[in-house]
Amino acid sequence: MPVTKCDECDGSMPVPDDALSGEIVTCAECGASFELVAAGGGGGGDGGGFSLKPADTVGEDWGQ
Repeated sequence: MPVTKCDECDGSMPVPDDALSGEIVTCAECGASFELVAAGGGGGGDGGGFSLKPADTVGEDWGQ
C-alpha cells in the first residue's frame, strides 16, 4: 500500500491500492481530510501516484 505525507502535520497517510482520483483520505494523526488527485492526470491506480488537495467541507445547512 503506497504512503503519502499529510500536508498539515507531515504524518504518514496510507493510500489504498485501489484508490481512485477524487476519493477522500483522512490523516490518522491530525484528522485533516484531503482529496486524492491523480498525478499526471490519470485516473490513479496506474502506478502514477497521487497528490493531495484539501477536501472541500460542506457546512451544516440546518434547512435554511
